[in-house]
Amino acid sequence: QDQLQQKIICPGPVTCLTASPNGLYILAGVAESIYLWEVSNGNLLAILNRHYQDLTCLCFTDDSSHFLSGAKDCLALVWNLYSVLQAEPSQIPDPRHVWSRHSLPITDLCCGFGGPLARAATASLDQTAKLWEISSGELLLSVLFDVGIMAVTLDLSEYHMFCGGMDGSIFQVDLCAWPVQRDRTFQTERENGKVFKGHRNQVTCLSVSTDGSLLLSGSHDETVRLWDIQSKQCLKTMNHKGPVTNAFIVLAPANMFNPDGKPSVPLPKFSKHLHGTESNDEQGSEGVTLRLGLHQQESGESYLEKAEKMYSQMYSTREKNLVGDQEHLTIQVSELEEEVSTLRKINKNLFDFS
Repeated sequence: QDQLQQKIICPGPVTCLTASPNGLYILAGVAESIYLWEVSNGNLLAILNRHYQDLTCLCFTDDSSHFLSGAKDCLALVWNLYSVLQAEPSQIPDPRHVWSRHSLPITDLCCGFGGPLARAATASLDQTAKLWEISSGELLLSVLFDVGIMAVTLDLSEYHMFCGGMDGSIFQVDLCAWPVQRDRTFQTERENGKVFKGHRNQVTCLSVSTDGSLLLSGSHDETVRLWDIQSKQCLKTMNHKGPVTNAFIVLAPANMFNPDGKPSVPLPKFSKHLHGTESNDEQGSEGVTLRLGLHQQESGESYLEKAEKMYSQMYSTREKNLVGDQEHLTIQVSELEEEVSTLRKINKNLFDFS
């Protein structure tokens, strides 16, 4: 039985690929560009060109609000997804942070839990792994190793950072070590019991189980190994017929063991051109584009600006009510009632359209 659900041709060789945790968006690295697609209709929403060399890794925050990109140009960029989606097609949105503290290509990215307040780890060929704070963009920790780092991941509680080296070693870095040092050197001979040894070639991917007891690693030595983190013992080795480039632990989907299980939503073909630049015939055949509040944009004041203005008026009304300005309060209340009726009208139109 053929398991291929859909074959999607991309604009070039894809060097990295990730999906948002909420399942709405797909990111792909093609050369030095980041392509953002909407999964439900296949629209290409944005092409981001802020890297100077080929992309190597992409990852989302757990709440899908931000994503990170790393490339061979030694830069790691933090992007706000909603800023990217709201940008005009003619504008190139700016990343929220540009991390330029690595001196050689970025090889891997990992994002912890907490949405925009999460911490992120970056790995590089410059023999360092760095821990960053997404909200402020600050560098929290830099660990220097004696080999280039190809893979990095955090456990669920973020007590430890695991780094895979080019020589096949996997290093366990304690993030709660005392005293706290921003720059640290990992000396293998001193860090006894914190190195996983078994791979004979570079480690390309790492993943920790949700209970924090198991570590999965893939390598160019054509094996995937499952480790017990506490004892550093290899529990299982799975052999492959070529270098392993990606492996991760995932919770089993509900219909995984159902022989008749199929994807609930068929995947459309991803567009090669930015949404809105296709010909009218193609766009008309794809579906309807719905924009709310368009009738209010003609006045030059956007709907968000008007809502913010009303919000500030609500607070000023509350203050003036305290000093007894009843006449002004009546005017403000009538304006707010008019705004509520407008919102109800928009809501009814949306309901009828749906």
